[in-house]
Amino acid sequence: MSSSSPSTYNNSDGSATENDSSTHHSDAKIHSISALTTVLDPSTVLPIRMTSVVVKGYGRGSKDLGIPTANLDRDAGQFSTASFEDLPTGIYWGFCRIGTDDHIYKTACSIGYNPYYGNNRKTVEPHLIADPNDTRRHKSSCGESLLGDFYDQSIRLSLVGYLRPELPFEGLDKLIEAIKQDIVNAEQFGDGDAASIQLEKIWVASDDSAIISKTRPG
Repeated sequence: MSSSSPSTYNNSDGSATENDSSTHHSDAKIHSISALTTVLDPSTVLPIRMTSVVVKGYGRGSKDLGIPTANLDRDAGQFSTASFEDLPTGIYWGFCRIGTDDHIYKTACSIGYNPYYGNNRKTVEPHLIADPNDTRRHKSSCGESLLGDFYDQSIRLSLVGYLRPELPFEGLDKLIEAIKQDIVNAEQFGDGDAASIQLEKIWVASDDSAIISKTRPG
């Protein structure tokens, strides 16, 4: 990723996502990218489905970034991967539902250690994106969605595609800029009409298990 040429990642619908490090991450200081990402290729486990409960995180999403997240309880969760620790790190796009609300939100989600802050504990932090006509869509301090707290509510999350790896940005402004671009990308991909995208929306709307059967029809 230190190269200036774009890298391509496969989404669950078979399309490709280009991540141009020269455009979005030229100022990122990458000490050792292998230390920031898991050896598991995200494309081999997509979609990633999770059910859990929203818990308090570090509080940085709202206070430092103006991009609040609904942090998942790692101990109360069910994951389509073998375990929480098997979740491959990176930034993803997908869909999310909270509690008994039947509304499905597009989401940009981070899995990992937040290298800018140097966390030593893996977290899953989806940012729920309000609809364009929702008055809460641009209410946060940096112009992103501000939906309120969801503490202790259940959460259903499907990560459909991979956007980029975690990166240790030099400066808070660079980190915010990158996350805002992730949100733009998540909205665009979430508008897709591929059958795989619709399938994940159906799962998020359901009460089905997060465990994906290894034997699918067809």
